Amino acid sequence: MNKIIVLSLLLAIGFISCKTSEKEIDKLEIAKQYYKALDNSDDSGIVTLLTDSLLTKEREYDYEQTFSLKEYVEWLKWDSVFDPTYEILQIELENGIVKAKISKIDKRIFFLHEEPIVTNQIIRFDSGKITSVETTKYVIFNDTTFVKNRSEFLNWIDKNHPELNGFIHDQTETGGLKYLKAIELYKNRK
Repeated sequence: MNKIIVLSLLLAIGFISCKTSEKEIDKLEIAKQYYKALDNSDDSGIVTLLTDSLLTKEREYDYEQTFSLKEYVEWLKWDSVFDPTYEILQIELENGIVKAKISKIDKRIFFLHEEPIVTNQIIRFDSGKITSVETTKYVIFNDTTFVKNRSEFLNWIDKNHPELNGFIHDQTETGGLKYLKAIELYKNRK
């Protein structure tokens, strides 16, 4: 009788452990799908991975923004204009959250930063959907290069193409297209 109870208990613990592992693997898979959707600028794919809203945070810059699903899809359209490449450098599940090291390069970042930006991020979930993405550290980000290039660029645009002013803060597809046009004008200025 005791052997049956012990065996049943061991089977129950094994079953619960398998269920927990499945959930943890699912979170890792969801996070991987999220970065793949960003990399492919797949707005319909991203919608299935997020809750009704997404909180984004950047610890080092004390910044946070909550996007509705519709607003995040619009941001993704802006991001897609620059032809981004997202690469997962490391990813792991720890205590129910996903920790990832991500490299991102696109036409805008290459123009301003001259190399990929690498960040550490934490993804949190609720009921199998992503609720927040927090950038905890900029592993590779050269403030000096970025700020210098952006300042020179914006000053030149202000003087030579004031009709494009405002694109820097317009994170819509239209704003992204103006941003890209401004970059091309600046590159071809000589």
